[in-house]
Amino acid sequence: VQLQASGGGLVQAGDSLRLSCAASGFAISSYVMGWFRQAAGEDREFVAAISKSGVSTRYADSVTGRFTFSRDSVKNTVYLQMNSLKPEDTAVYYCAADRAGTPSYTPSQYDYWGQGTQVTVSS
Repeated sequence: VQLQASGGGLVQAGDSLRLSCAASGFAISSYVMGWFRQAAGEDREFVAAISKSGVSTRYADSVTGRFTFSRDSVKNTVYLQMNSLKPEDTAVYYCAADRAGTPSYTPSQYDYWGQGTQVTVSS
C-alpha cells in the first residue's frame, strides 16, 4: 500500500493549487480518503475527507468554500483543489486512507499515509 502526494509549491495569497495523491496497492473506492495538514510547530489537522462511494465530502470550516476534494477511481487518485489560498494555509499536506465506514476528522483513524507535500502561501 502506498500513497504518493504531489502538487505542492510556493504561491501567493489568492492563488490556486491542485494537490494529487496517487494510491497503489488498494482501490480508493474501498477506502475513506482524507487530506490533513500540519503547519510548523502545530498538530496535524483535518482538511477534507471523501466517503467510499465518493458521494459525501466533509471539509474543515477553515477551507469550506475554497477547497474541493475529488477523486478519479480509474486513475486511483484523489485531488484537493485549493483556491483563494491564504498564508494560514501554509503547511505540509498529507493524504490518508481509512478502511472504516465513514469519513473521520481524527488522524489516528486513518490506516495509511502519504509522505506529504509542502504548500507555502506568501502574503
